[in-house]
Amino acid sequence: MVLLCVLGSLPAPAKDKPPVTYRIPLPPKPDYDPLDWLVGEWTGKTSEPSPQGEIRLLISYDLDKRFMIFREETALAATPTVPATNESWLGILSPDPSGNGFLLRAFSSTGFITRYRLTVDQGAVSLSPEGGEEPPPGWLFRRTIQRSDVGELSETVQVAPPNKPFFDYYTAKLTRVSPSDTAPAPAAPKPTNQ
Repeated sequence: MVLLCVLGSLPAPAKDKPPVTYRIPLPPKPDYDPLDWLVGEWTGKTSEPSPQGEIRLLISYDLDKRFMIFREETALAATPTVPATNESWLGILSPDPSGNGFLLRAFSSTGFITRYRLTVDQGAVSLSPEGGEEPPPGWLFRRTIQRSDVGELSETVQVAPPNKPFFDYYTAKLTRVSPSDTAPAPAAPKPTNQ
């Protein structure tokens, strides 16, 4: 009798309740086809009348081609009106949630964080400023990347000082160094002092 009471107090077997499976619906994969020609490493120099300088641009896919990563290094000589510039920036491109083009969040070595709207029109990519978490106060930057030939492009950066119109800051002619559809390899860790 005691054995029957103990067996009767045990919980019912789990077979009565089916297991629960949770699934999170994923957003659709972005269509970066109009931007595929940008993927790879590009280097070049500015052209007259721009300040003398060198540009290195690396564009790759990341996280299962859900994002595009832009990395650029710019070194420009000083002019009578502008000091020398050595800047790096990293941009993360993703589709605009509204379905209207793409958004690029750019993080600069100067500490600024700016958001740009990216549009594509017949082999030209335009980046127009849309604010950001920490944009340069009062200053606006926009750029156009134009495919000039297979393996060649030009990049024009325009600047508008506070309450002034845009002017061409520099134009550079870039040549493809190597195509790439993967993220750049991470830097090797620095040795620690022991």
